[in-house]
Amino acid sequence: MVIKTINGAMLRKMILNGAKLLDNNKQHVDSLNVFPVPDGDTGTNMSLTLLSAAKEVSACPNNNIDLLCEAVSKGALRGARGNSGVITSQILKGMASVLAECEEEITVKDLAAGMEKGTEIAYKAVTKPQEGTILTVIRMMSEQAAKFAKRGTNITDFFSSVLKAGEDTLKQTPEMLPVLKKAGVVDAGGRGLLIVFQGFYNSLIGEEEVNLDFDDSIKKVSDGRPTNNYEQFHADITSLDAIEFAYCTEFFVIHLKETATEADIDAFRDKLMKIGDCVLVIGDLSMVKVHVHTNTPGQALSYAVELGELDRVKIENMLEQNRVLVSHREEELKPYGMVSVCSGEGMASIFKDLMVDEIIEGGQTMNPSADDIANACDKIEATDVFVFPNNKNIILAAEQAKEICKRNIHVVPTVNVPQGLSAVLAFNPQDTLENNLENMEEARQAVKVGSVTFAVRSTSIDGFDLNEGDIIGLSDKNIIAKGETPEDVAESIIDQLIDEDISTITVYYGYKTKEKDANGLIKKIAKKYPDCDVDAHNGGQALYYYIIALE
Repeated sequence: MVIKTINGAMLRKMILNGAKLLDNNKQHVDSLNVFPVPDGDTGTNMSLTLLSAAKEVSACPNNNIDLLCEAVSKGALRGARGNSGVITSQILKGMASVLAECEEEITVKDLAAGMEKGTEIAYKAVTKPQEGTILTVIRMMSEQAAKFAKRGTNITDFFSSVLKAGEDTLKQTPEMLPVLKKAGVVDAGGRGLLIVFQGFYNSLIGEEEVNLDFDDSIKKVSDGRPTNNYEQFHADITSLDAIEFAYCTEFFVIHLKETATEADIDAFRDKLMKIGDCVLVIGDLSMVKVHVHTNTPGQALSYAVELGELDRVKIENMLEQNRVLVSHREEELKPYGMVSVCSGEGMASIFKDLMVDEIIEGGQTMNPSADDIANACDKIEATDVFVFPNNKNIILAAEQAKEICKRNIHVVPTVNVPQGLSAVLAFNPQDTLENNLENMEEARQAVKVGSVTFAVRSTSIDGFDLNEGDIIGLSDKNIIAKGETPEDVAESIIDQLIDEDISTITVYYGYKTKEKDANGLIKKIAKKYPDCDVDAHNGGQALYYYIIALE
């Protein structure tokens, strides 16, 4: 099949199919997690990012390439979750920025230029780009795309060539990144990206297969492993700070003229899109419901009268509504606000007791999106908002939230909950912004953290031979303990992390841990280290029996 160009209708189909294919295969991508702990969420994060983009595309009222590209870029950004989701959103953003310039058809050269731009923007989104990851995969695919564009014009051959380059690069990622080789897996983000591009290709050739077979040389994770199967879409909320179209106009068109056709309704919709946004035209020849934001509501009504009679007309001045909301908000703004991400009611309660304004449910297996974080910050009536991600895989999304948030966001790069709590405790509402950021950074670095969880697959890593279900202890990026019970492992972690500067040991218990077992552990630790203050709190966190902070 020779296809030399892609039109808007096919572009829409490709995007929706890419999201669908990734959603159907996200558990395989999750299973490629480098570390054998139950937080493999790369596939889930990338899927939710693509689903958000697909949601915006589905809502796009026509197949204009520029509008579809805008929908992809906006949807992916708002839905970006975790590092993998944020990087994916940047790849799509770069591609969309180039393809949006195509008026009616997209060529191989356009696709190649788009992939080059996507690669450039994705690399810029990461402070310290690391080869052997999704970044390497998209870069090598982009380089192959440029080579093909110089000699070929067939779209299907283009995607076939690019996919082969991506697969070849993915197989090499364990050699580029030692941690992948040690774990015996290829890069999860790279695999997720290739699934998306496979979805694009399948649309072109008319392939409907949704369940793929992979040769990624890994051991499959058991079906009983905890997974995150929820779906979440994000609505596009009208900005309070900048309104392009002043009047929210709603009405019904009833008793349509006998000569009216479905094509007339479509033409009516196209007219409205030229004079406003947020266009909604639904119904049939019996009745049509209309919604549009426009500066010329009279023009919208005039177009409608050509179809039939008007009924229940409502026109609201959004500029005046905006003035009232903004004035109220500015009057009530306080200097500082705080947003924290955490999992578990106990952890949330602790942060709330420390006067954190907004809590976002999230953690290892459920990373909030940039939009989630921005929305939480926007709820706070404060000029400057401190965000505590409390997970390394949420930091990029928090940084991304700055682009879509109305507040001044300051991300304190906490990688776990104890760091977040220490940073929050360092906050002084009377101090300057700069001093607070400095004190929070010092506080988060001062705490040592260990955690107790379980292995989700059999492997050999960090000197331990692990079987699925083994109780393991972690510190930073390494496994440092293994034992028969969570309490034995927790004690071993404390023994290895404690030094003469430690005066406080705090244990947060959660996943499947009984209070009496936690209290027994505390008594044992207090007796073993009498010079330290030892305390326990019910964190209620998922997947981790204990999270331990030493300060």
